[in-house]
Amino acid sequence: MQKYSISKTMHKTIYLVTDDAKMDFDTLYHKVEMALDGGVKLLQLREKKSSSREFYNNALKMKYLCKKYDIPLIINDRVDIAQAVDADGVHLGQSDLPLTVARKILGPEKIIGISARTVEDAMLAEKNNADYLGVGAVFPTSTKNDAKVISEKVFHDIQAKVSIPIVTIGGITLNNASTLINRGVNCIAVVSAILNQDNPKEAAIYLNNLFK
Repeated sequence: MQKYSISKTMHKTIYLVTDDAKMDFDTLYHKVEMALDGGVKLLQLREKKSSSREFYNNALKMKYLCKKYDIPLIINDRVDIAQAVDADGVHLGQSDLPLTVARKILGPEKIIGISARTVEDAMLAEKNNADYLGVGAVFPTSTKNDAKVISEKVFHDIQAKVSIPIVTIGGITLNNASTLINRGVNCIAVVSAILNQDNPKEAAIYLNNLFK
């Protein structure tokens, strides 16, 4: 049994994703804590440049922070790191370990999210018992160079075909987030919109207030 109810956790809320290319870890940790204090309800630790040892150590620190604020810690890509630190879950892309394999490793109680850019990807992820989908990029983004923008039609088709929670991601800013929320999006994942701000707490509060 999962500690967190994903359907409740991802209802009208902000999902913060980190980026180790933007700043050193101490600065990141401080900004993440400010964001959590501002009401962020999920955290995904994404480290593309770190060694496995660095990723492990940083994940342990973020796990402590997430426990303090009672929110789930999701590890990006690395099932081994998620297992090693007993994180709440993992987020997998289409080129990562298959969902079914990750589930065998992590067990039924852990959260597994899957990136989906097509209806077929989304339906397969739901069939294989993914807990949520990360769908995007919904806007052009500089955070992931390989991220292609999906059409509004594809996004709505995915919404119509699956019943598990959907997190929109990709190029979401303080200026354009409201357009997604006005379309009925329940959870938005952001990186720069919070972490690039001088006051991440205020940015998190602002984004959360858009859902009200």
